This record gives sequence, structure tokens and C-alpha cells, in this order.
Amino acid sequence: MGPKVAMIGGGSWATAIIKMLSDNITEKELFWWMRNTEAIEHIKKYRHNPNYLSSVEIRIPEANISDQIREMIASADYVVLNVPAAFLKETLKELGPKDLEGKKIVSAIKGIVPDENQIIGEFLNEKFGVPLENILVISGPCHAEEVALEKLSYLTIASVSTVHAEEFAGMLNTRYIRTNVSDDIFGTEYAAVLKNIYAVASGICHGVGYGDNFQAVLISNAIREIDRFVNAVHPISRDIKESAYLGDLLVTAYSQFSRNRTFGNMIGKGYTVKSAQLEMNMIAEGYYAVNCMHVINKKYKVDMPISRAVYAILYEKHSPVIEMKLLSEQLN
Repeated sequence: MGPKVAMIGGGSWATAIIKMLSDNITEKELFWWMRNTEAIEHIKKYRHNPNYLSSVEIRIPEANISDQIREMIASADYVVLNVPAAFLKETLKELGPKDLEGKKIVSAIKGIVPDENQIIGEFLNEKFGVPLENILVISGPCHAEEVALEKLSYLTIASVSTVHAEEFAGMLNTRYIRTNVSDDIFGTEYAAVLKNIYAVASGICHGVGYGDNFQAVLISNAIREIDRFVNAVHPISRDIKESAYLGDLLVTAYSQFSRNRTFGNMIGKGYTVKSAQLEMNMIAEGYYAVNCMHVINKKYKVDMPISRAVYAILYEKHSPVIEMKLLSEQLN
């Protein structure tokens, strides 16, 4: 039997990765933890997730799907964390360093842990003692909805240990998923967080009436903001135009499937944060991320006018129209 992989989380991205792992021909055993017991029973009976990507057939043995997180993790070599960053501490609250000892932990979260203001890799390293070489990050321009439709998509698996990254990447390759490997766990993870903020900005601009021409300028400035920030945090040689950075930013800022863009669009049209969140019924990671980045950047002092504008709108309740007008005068 090949490696054992446990998925932690029951949303659309978790379901999409389960599909990739199942469709890939590498021998492996899959386990799936989710909090929702009704969804678990539905999956066991009908073989699809009732709440997310319901067209995807689930081919995991019934005994391997459970709401017992310690049991699911104990069974695995690779543990894929795939819950919203805001809920990660709650999800792992009954676990300690012993439970994750020797496991390779894969972050598919693309968010920052609130209160701690840490990317997932830093949080796992500091709070659970997971060595950096056992931490992997999934990034790249890949919406779950297109995975369900088997549209060709590309993922980057980052780890200090390229051996681990290559092994896990090898478990995801299918005719519709292509993977590459990176050693830039800090850059890819921060870029994945930041692109959600810029997708919110993109949505806000659309909501207040800016067109495609301005959107292009906004995103051109956004990739430069990402470049400045990741170089300040982790200055290594990287090409910011690679798909893990620029590609992920583009799809999140422009795609019809982007929940962060959708959330921003609603804010731009005059919704309150609360009403937008209720109507979407999904987490827009950019809302939490911009507050965390505001705190983190007090240390680095990187020039980030777009991120600052989104923070002012969402947390200081500034007018989207006025804030975007002020931002437009700073871009080039």
C-alpha cells in the first residue's frame, strides 16, 4: 500500500483535492475528516458531498470518513489542512505536538491564522513543533469548480524538502492537473494570502464602477506589492511571474468563481461586511487576511497602498468610492 493521506476539511477545495487524489493512479489510501456529521452520512450513502461540488463522485471507503480528527490524523502519513484559516485553531484544539509528530503537513488554506497573525507554516512550526521540512504548501491558479469540471489546471507544491514536495505532487497529477515543485514555502504562502486581498480590491473597483482598463492597472500594481512584501519577508531568488504568484493573483482577481472578488463586488455596491458574508454563505479569506497583513506589515513597513485601501474600507468603514478614488491617484 502507498502513502496514507488525510484530508481535514469538508468544503469545495477539500472536495476538489479529494477528487485529484482519487483520480491520480499512484497507490495511496485516503481518509477524510469533516465536522458536519450529516454530510458524512450523506457521502457514505450517496458518494458525493451534498454541500460542495456535488457532481464529484467520492470513492473513499466508508470507514475512512469520520468526524474523529485524532483518529483520521493518526492513520495518515500526509495531513492536508483545508479549513478556513479563521477556524484552524478551533479545528486543531484537541490536538497537540504528539499528534502531528512525524507527519508531513500540507497547507491548502491560503490564509493567515487570526490573532496569531502567522501563515500556516509558521503557526504549525511554532505551536505544534512541526519541522519546516515536514511542511508543504499547495498554491497556484486553481479554482475548485474547474477541477470538478476537469478543466486543465496547474498547481505548485512548495516545501523546504523538495523530496516531500515531489512525492506529494506525484499524488496529484492527472490528465487535468499538472504540478511543479518549489522550495519557496514563505513566498508562495504569503502570495496566496495577499492575492485574496487584491481580489477583494478588484471586486470593490468593479462594484463602484471602474472598468477593465483600471482593473488591469490595479492588478499590475498588486503583483508589484506582492513582490515587495515577499522580498522583505523572505529575500530569496524567485520569479514573481510564475503561476504560483502571478497566475494565482490573476485567476483570483478575475474569475467568476472567485469568492473574494464576489465579496469585494458586494462591498463596492454598498453591502455591509455582515450582509455580504451572509449572502455568500462562504468564507472570503481576504476579509480576515487584510486585517492580519495590516498588523504584520507594521513590522516590515512595506509600501502597500492597495492592501491599505482594502483595510480602510473593511475595518475602518471608509467609503469604497472615496477610498478607490484616492487609491487611483497612487497607481501607475
